[in-house]
Amino acid sequence: MHTPSASHRPEALLTGIAGPGAGFRPGQRDAIDALVDERRRVLLVQRTGWGKSAVYFIATRLLRDRGAGPTLLISPLLALMRNQIDMALRAQVRAATINSANTDQWNAIDRQLRDDEIDLLLVSPERLNNPRFRDQLEQVVAPCTGLLVIDEAHCISDWGHDFRPDYRRVRTLIDRLPADLPVLGSTATANDRVIADVTEQLGNDLLVLRGRLDRDSLVLQAIVLPDPAARLAWLAEQVPGLPGSGIVYCLTISDVERVTSWLRDHGVDAQGYSGSTDPAEREAVEQRLSDNDLKVVVATSALGMGYDKPDLQFVIHYQSPGSPIAYYQQVGRAGRGVDRAYGVLLCGHEDVDIQDYFISTAFPPREQAERVVDHLTATAGPVTLDELQAEVNIGYGRLTAMLKVLAVEGAVVQAGSTTKWERTDQVWVYDEDRVAHVTAMRRREQQAMRDYATTDRCLMAFLRTQLDDPDVTTCGRCANCAGPALAVTVDPALANQASRHLRREVLELSPRKQWPRGLDSHRGRIGDDRRVEPGRVLCRWGRAGWGPLVEQAWLRDGRFDDRLVAAAVDLIREQWAPQPAPTWVTWVPSRRRPALVADLAERLAASLGLPAYDVVTIGAETLSQRSQHNSVQQAANALDTYEVVTGDVPSGPALLVDGLVHSQWTLTVVGMLLRDAGVAAVHPFALATSAAS
Repeated sequence: MHTPSASHRPEALLTGIAGPGAGFRPGQRDAIDALVDERRRVLLVQRTGWGKSAVYFIATRLLRDRGAGPTLLISPLLALMRNQIDMALRAQVRAATINSANTDQWNAIDRQLRDDEIDLLLVSPERLNNPRFRDQLEQVVAPCTGLLVIDEAHCISDWGHDFRPDYRRVRTLIDRLPADLPVLGSTATANDRVIADVTEQLGNDLLVLRGRLDRDSLVLQAIVLPDPAARLAWLAEQVPGLPGSGIVYCLTISDVERVTSWLRDHGVDAQGYSGSTDPAEREAVEQRLSDNDLKVVVATSALGMGYDKPDLQFVIHYQSPGSPIAYYQQVGRAGRGVDRAYGVLLCGHEDVDIQDYFISTAFPPREQAERVVDHLTATAGPVTLDELQAEVNIGYGRLTAMLKVLAVEGAVVQAGSTTKWERTDQVWVYDEDRVAHVTAMRRREQQAMRDYATTDRCLMAFLRTQLDDPDVTTCGRCANCAGPALAVTVDPALANQASRHLRREVLELSPRKQWPRGLDSHRGRIGDDRRVEPGRVLCRWGRAGWGPLVEQAWLRDGRFDDRLVAAAVDLIREQWAPQPAPTWVTWVPSRRRPALVADLAERLAASLGLPAYDVVTIGAETLSQRSQHNSVQQAANALDTYEVVTGDVPSGPALLVDGLVHSQWTLTVVGMLLRDAGVAAVHPFALATSAAS
C-alpha cells in the first residue's frame, strides 16, 4: 500500500486546513478512504461547516501522491471558488479556477494543466454550457482527471431548491470519464427526494454518508413584521447590539441597496453584496467580513454556498427564502465556530409576491419554448439572440435561460464558439409533467416557510424534519423552546422614520443610447439631438415606500393620491432640479387609463407653475406596451404607437410624465419624437417602475 510522506498524511493535512488539534469528524475518513483506496462514488450530505471541503482536498492530495491526475471540481459561485482556493493552499493543494471573472488567466492555466502544475481545477457549471470549453475540457482535462467533485450537488436535482440547468451537463461529463474514476458529490441541503435523484444521476453504486443536521450553537427565531418599515426599524435597533459580525439576506438587489443605506444612516458599518456587485468589490467585501472589519454584509443569495467564516455570529433574513432547505443553508452560515449565534427570520408581506415571481419564471412556458424551437426548426442556419427576439416575443433573460435548458435537453445547440443557436436533429417534447411536479413542490416549500414563521414547534426540529433528518429532537435553544432571544416589537417612532426613508428613495432613468439589434426601422446609436435627458422615478411598483399608493390608484382608485403628487413635486424641485429647467409639461397617453396620467401631469404642472400641453397621441389599433417582452418588440411597438402633434409643440425644455415605466422604450421613443419636433430637451419622469431588480 502507498505510504504518504509525514506532511501528506491525512491527519497532517487536516491540521493544515483546520488548525492544530483538529480531528476527523465521524464520516470524514470513511469518505476519504472510499475515494482514495476504493475509488468509489460518494455522496456526502452533511451540515454546513461539517468539513466537506476537507474531504476532497485531502483526497486530492493523497491521489496526486499516488500519481493520479488533477481533481476537477464543479463549484457554483465565485465566492465559493475564492474561499476554496485559499483552503486548498492549506492542504498543500495547488488550485486554479476558470470562470467569467478571470478570462485573462485562462491561457496560463491551460499551460499549467498541460505541464501538470495544477492539483485541482475549479470550474463553474455554467462553463460546461460553452461548447468551446467543453471541447477543451474533454481534450485536456478529462483524460487525466484523478477525481471529480460536484460541490453543492443538490443543484443537479430538479427537486433541489437551487436547481441549475447547467448542472445537468455533469451527468454527460460523468458518462465520458473512466468508469472507475472516483466521484464525490457534496451538499448540506438535500432531503430524501433530492438524494434519490442525485443517486440516480451519479450511479446506483453510490455510497451515501449522511449526518445529523442539528446546529448546537444556533439560536433560531421567527418574527412576523409585514411592513418593511417595521423590519428596517427592527434591524436598526437590534444589529448594533449583536455580537461580532453577520449577514442580512434580502431577496432582491433593490432591497439590498435599501437596507444597506438605512443601516449606514444609523451608524452601522454595512456593505451591500449582490450579483450586480463588481467582482473585485465582492472579493474585498468577503475579505472585510472575514477579517471582522464590517459589522454586517447585506446580501442576496450571491453570498451563499461555501462562504466559510466560522465566527459569523448572526444571519438575519429581511425576507423569507422560498424553501426551508434554502433557509437552512443560508442560516447555517452562522455559528460554525462559536458557542452561540443567532438566526432570525423576518417575514414581510412582499415575500409571497417575490417568491411567486421566482416560481413563475423558473421554467419557460410551454408555448414560448415551442415557439423558439419551431422558429429554429424553420430557419436555415444559426440564429442570433437578436434575430430570435425580433421573431419571438420573449424577454432577453427568459430567452437565454430557456436556450440553456433546451441545450441541456438536446433540442438546440450553440453554433461552434459563436453566440448563435440552431436546432438539432434530436426529437424534443416539452416535459409538462416535470414542470408541473416541480412547480407544485415549490408551492409546498413556499407554504412550509409560512408555516415556519408561525409554528409553535421547535424551529430547529421543524427545519430538520423538512430535510428528512432522522431522529429529530427539540433543540432547547430557539425562541419556541426557550423564549425569544431578541425583541419582537419595534419602536413606533423609528418605524415612522424608516417609512420616510423608504419614501425618499429616488431611482434614475438612464437614457437609452442604442437601438436594439434586430430592429429593422432604426439602427445604431440614438443621436444626442434625439435622446432624452437622464430622468427620475419616484418608486418601485407595489414595493415599500410610495409603491402601494401607485398600485392602488392604477388598479382601483383611478386617480393618483395628492400625497404622490406632492412627493413628485418635491423630488423634481428639491432632489432632482433638472437642467435646463423644464418650461412646460406633457405626458405619455394611455389607452386603458386615458384620464389617469393626463390628470397626474396637469396636477404636477399646476404645482410646478408650468403650462401643460397635450401634444402626444396614441394609435387606436396598436398593441399594449406591457404585452411586449423584449427590447426589439418594445421599441418597435412604441415606434408604431405614438405620434407628436406637429405645429403645437413648444420649443422649450419639457417634463415628460408617465405613470408607470418598465423598459423605458416608450419614454425613449416619445422623447425622440418631441426632440424631432424641436423641443430643446426632454426630462422623463414616472411615478413608478415595474422593472425587476
